[in-house]
Amino acid sequence: MFEGLFSRTYYNNTILEWTIALVLIVATVIFAKIIYLLAGSFFKKLTKKTKNEFDDLLVDMLEEPMVFAIIILGAWYALQTLNLTPTAESIIGRAYYILIIFDVAWLLSRLMDAVVEKYVRPFVSKTDSKLDDQLLPLLRKGIKVSIWVIAILVALNNAGYNVGALLASLGIGGLAFALASKDTIANLFGSFTIFVDKPFEVGERIKVNGFDGIVEEVGLRSTRLRTLNGRIVTLANATVADSAIENITSEPSRKITLDLGLTYNTDEIQMQRAMQILQEIAAENSALEKNVVTAFTAFNDFALNIRFIYYVKKGESVFGNQTWMNLEILKRFNAEKLEFAFPTQTIYAEGLAV
Repeated sequence: MFEGLFSRTYYNNTILEWTIALVLIVATVIFAKIIYLLAGSFFKKLTKKTKNEFDDLLVDMLEEPMVFAIIILGAWYALQTLNLTPTAESIIGRAYYILIIFDVAWLLSRLMDAVVEKYVRPFVSKTDSKLDDQLLPLLRKGIKVSIWVIAILVALNNAGYNVGALLASLGIGGLAFALASKDTIANLFGSFTIFVDKPFEVGERIKVNGFDGIVEEVGLRSTRLRTLNGRIVTLANATVADSAIENITSEPSRKITLDLGLTYNTDEIQMQRAMQILQEIAAENSALEKNVVTAFTAFNDFALNIRFIYYVKKGESVFGNQTWMNLEILKRFNAEKLEFAFPTQTIYAEGLAV
């Protein structure tokens, strides 16, 4: 019964031959998985004994592409056991070469990405310039795109397509493509403008297009900001390049302007003493710049105004120092009996008949 069943022919092959091919493919997948588990563990133990870290990196990157290559070879061998038509053999042969090329491209892409992450990024992080930090993501993406573009062209060539004619035909549709991708091109020019003008660098705090945050990444198409709320905002580079950019990190110090209003009962000596106290408080705070300004600026409706200007040094806490200064002013002014004014009115009436 089974002999008759397995001897039946479908598409030039018996059911037994189809079964053997399927079993070979399944066995190849299982074998590849075993190789992945055993060989990976074995080679990792060997590489850990060496001082060179590159072999560890190479083993990690080879594991998945190696398994895929074994599966491809096993499937190709299984299909070779069948009686296939010339057309089917041609299609399988082309597919086999394409998969091998893509597997190699996958391996190279993983390997180059790992090399950049393992060796280039630590080196870049040690340099003083932040331009290389901005260019690093572009380098990684550029390498990946280049590898896959070459792989696709080689695969198409092996599949029997005329790559030269295909590239030439792209020139005919170049105008339509340019019109369709004008926003992408604008973003590319925007990224070029950012790199050349350098209005900011990765890690700096900026204000642009209504957003305030830290620059995390500048890519080919967009710039990513992490706002003060911790959210990620992605802005098109064309928008960033055309907008007014306020680089907060570049400021040498933060200017604080404080207007203090004293009552009209304050005499000349007390006003001078008030300004002297402000100078003393500023001198006691090492987080402030020395260029402190105090001035008796105006006779306001309800108060005698003293303008106090000081600068918090770069890297120091703005709100922390501002709080400390205000508390010291409140304490010292209260100790000196200097009264802060609030809106009041005194009405004098003369010659009113009762």
